Amino acid sequence: MLEKKPGSSPKRQSISYMNYAGMAFQMGILLATGAFVGRKLDHYFQTSRPYLTALSVVVFLLAAFYLTFKDLLRKEE
Repeated sequence: MLEKKPGSSPKRQSISYMNYAGMAFQMGILLATGAFVGRKLDHYFQTSRPYLTALSVVVFLLAAFYLTFKDLLRKEE
């Protein structure tokens, strides 16, 4: 069986799950924004391949990882 940690209530656990779900939602939104911005830039500059889309997604992915790690480190304190 699962052992419960002392002082962990169901309410506290549900808040923790909601925080993690919020982080995942934030990452998804950032990646979608990066793809959208990259496609618009590729269309504007009329590139032959989606180089700017790939670059934009990578930049937004790094930003998403940074924000996620920052949130995780803040929650541990």
